Amino acid sequence: MGKKVDVGNLVGAHEIAKRLGLKNPHTIHVWRTRHKDFPKPLARLKTAMIWDWEEISDWIRDTKRQQR
Repeated sequence: MGKKVDVGNLVGAHEIAKRLGLKNPHTIHVWRTRHKDFPKPLARLKTAMIWDWEEISDWIRDTKRQQR
């Protein structure tokens, strides 16, 4: 059985960028490829990757990237 996640915490690159106040969701994919410690997606769909917002939020805090 996989990890249980609140449905409200499921986010793609666009949702992450919006929550962080970033103009370009591509930044999320840049971080994903540049930083080996970036959280792994919970799922990879044909057109998107899905992450747990709590894991992303923790990573942002731990790496001292600023949130709005």
